[in-house]
Amino acid sequence: MIIGKVVGKVISTRKNEALVGCKFLVVEILSSMTNDNTKMVAVDNVGAGIGDIVLVAQGSAARLACNDGNTPVDAAVVGIVDDGTGLE
Repeated sequence: MIIGKVVGKVISTRKNEALVGCKFLVVEILSSMTNDNTKMVAVDNVGAGIGDIVLVAQGSAARLACNDGNTPVDAAVVGIVDDGTGLE
């Protein structure tokens, strides 16, 4: 699991049917978690918004967070950080 900041959103009108109704967010991984300013697209499962610090699950954990192990997802927002002292 990684921690990042929501910096944008992605709108996709055509997508895999398993992703219909899903909200996509652009998450920038915090510098304390990586050596560069890596960004990723993650499915939002918790109602996060731009500016929120979030927990992101990747790989099979992200697919399980979407309630379907076959969903074509590599990253999912699974939590919003309330207190992240020392993260940035």
